[in-house]
Amino acid sequence: MIGYFPFVTITARKLFTVVLLGATLAGCGTGQASHSGAAKASPSVPAPSGAGAPKTQAAPVLPPGPGGLTPVFEAAPKNPRGEKVVALTFDADMTADQGPRAAGGERFDNPGLIADLKKMKVPATVFMTGRWAEEYPAEARAIGTDPAFEVGNHSYSHYAFKSDCYGLPVVDKGAMRADVEKATAQFKKAGVVNTVPYFRFPGGCYDDAVLRDLAPLKMTAVQWDVVSGDAFAKDADAVAEQVLAGVRPGSLVVMHCTRSAAPVTETALQRIVPELRKRGYRFVKVSDLIRGAARR
Repeated sequence: MIGYFPFVTITARKLFTVVLLGATLAGCGTGQASHSGAAKASPSVPAPSGAGAPKTQAAPVLPPGPGGLTPVFEAAPKNPRGEKVVALTFDADMTADQGPRAAGGERFDNPGLIADLKKMKVPATVFMTGRWAEEYPAEARAIGTDPAFEVGNHSYSHYAFKSDCYGLPVVDKGAMRADVEKATAQFKKAGVVNTVPYFRFPGGCYDDAVLRDLAPLKMTAVQWDVVSGDAFAKDADAVAEQVLAGVRPGSLVVMHCTRSAAPVTETALQRIVPELRKRGYRFVKVSDLIRGAARR
């Protein structure tokens, strides 16, 4: 699906709302936001204690937004020193009702892509649904125990947390926190340990009411500023061009590690990674971007 979404950028001093055109994977790459978030990251906030928050020792989180809302991070603030860092993020999507398709042979994983990231020594953040971890526990554990990767929560069901979100089913009102907690429980069951207190909304769709409801989990919602366009894409070069044209110092790129619905991502990375390195970029995780934002 293709759509417009306003998103939230956290800077060291100010908050800006902008609009980006993007393509999504089953509603996963675009969203709607109307949040005024916190202006400065907190580098020494301890691991969140909410039942649905992944446990971590070092990952920083943002302080609550206005009125105690869940804070939202979209990209690192402008760096006056021009430090060239970029975070590649990969959504491991599988909805709660796609079990029959997986049983029929459809692959919602992409182990080759993960292997390529390791081979190219590219750290990354994987936003995983609990249903994906349930379907591929060995892969979830391999990703979640590798120090090159960190795992963020992408809900259990991959159902929307807000209505009118690109055709996604909607989580029942009052069940959103339980859906997040169910994903966390599934990560623990699969043996995922490198979790971070970050949440990515299915479809990227949320509003202030949702941010208020999830606030007790003490997580940071993570969006993006560069849409790869890899969802259902057939042209790897086009995906690479879109990423390379959009990346700026501090960018956060959204991609997917789902073979059936993002079949050319692995190929596109073979061009994206060396080209960005040639331009002087260093690959980091989302936690590194947030930690860097706190120092400015």
